[in-house]
Amino acid sequence: MSTHIGAAPGDIAPLVLFPGDPLRAKRIAETFLDDAQCYSEVRGMLGYTGTWQGHRVSVQGSGMGQPSLAIYATELFRVYDVQSIIRVGSAGALTEKVRVGDIVIASGACTDSSMNRIRFEGLDYAPVADWRLLSAASAAAGDRDDVHVGLIFSGDSFYSARPELLGRMVEYGVLAIEMEASALYTIAAGHGRRALAICTVSDHVVTGEATSADDRERTFTDMVEIALKAGLGL
Repeated sequence: MSTHIGAAPGDIAPLVLFPGDPLRAKRIAETFLDDAQCYSEVRGMLGYTGTWQGHRVSVQGSGMGQPSLAIYATELFRVYDVQSIIRVGSAGALTEKVRVGDIVIASGACTDSSMNRIRFEGLDYAPVADWRLLSAASAAAGDRDDVHVGLIFSGDSFYSARPELLGRMVEYGVLAIEMEASALYTIAAGHGRRALAICTVSDHVVTGEATSADDRERTFTDMVEIALKAGLGL
């Protein structure tokens, strides 16, 4: 048993969906999984395992931000031998190419975090998605015009003191901002495992627009279905 996840060996499936909000983990388990059982309630960070179309799948909350996610991702890979983690979260659009309610599949994650600068002693590491998961998610999304594949930015501060600095990132192709993917991609690579981040755009940094409750529910469902199909190769 790990320090932060109260699961016994074998309780967690090889594929884990990874929302930040533990209550979203609960909702995914209740909505998508058959016979879902809660395997951990430690620190309120809920985790569940059930089946989807006959395949075992787990859902684990990660908390907000890269330090919190890093704890759970490391323990899932190291202690429970998880093979694939797919983040299913929310993001803010940074460009008018992306609309509120769209889905962004992150091919790579830029960041202002110091975590990788410390890890790589000042060298710039490029955290990228696992190619098999990325291509499978793109295929699962099909030719929908509300799904984008590209770069995201994993910020360390939700309320940034210098939000104007993101403009340079947009000039170089960054589509949206969230707070976790860079650490997830790095940790997965270090363990020789697979990772992907899929985010629903909940608000628009440029226009100030935000989703309605109905829109969030619809796109949330689409995002999870893409993640499940990609993670299971269906």
